[in-house]
Amino acid sequence: MKRAVDVEIMGEKFTVRSDADESYVRKVAGYVDGKMQEVMKTTRPVGKSSVAMLAALNIADEYQRLKENYEAAMHRLNQLSKKLLTTLTEEG
Repeated sequence: MKRAVDVEIMGEKFTVRSDADESYVRKVAGYVDGKMQEVMKTTRPVGKSSVAMLAALNIADEYQRLKENYEAAMHRLNQLSKKLLTTLTEEG
């Protein structure tokens, strides 16, 4: 069941409706707020929409890198599993 969770990002209050636990929604909102604060510290003064866009790009970059690392790890795990299965089958 969706529930409303009040969060604050960059000093603005938002109500988020989600099936997730309140603590999870707050954690995600805090992460977004943190990314936006990072952008604010590292760029010349820009509007909130530009900060949001740059933060979104940073988050998307992190996501893509994590996804690629995950896929590489899963591929390596699959290779090792096949090798182990072959070794066990040959010895059995």
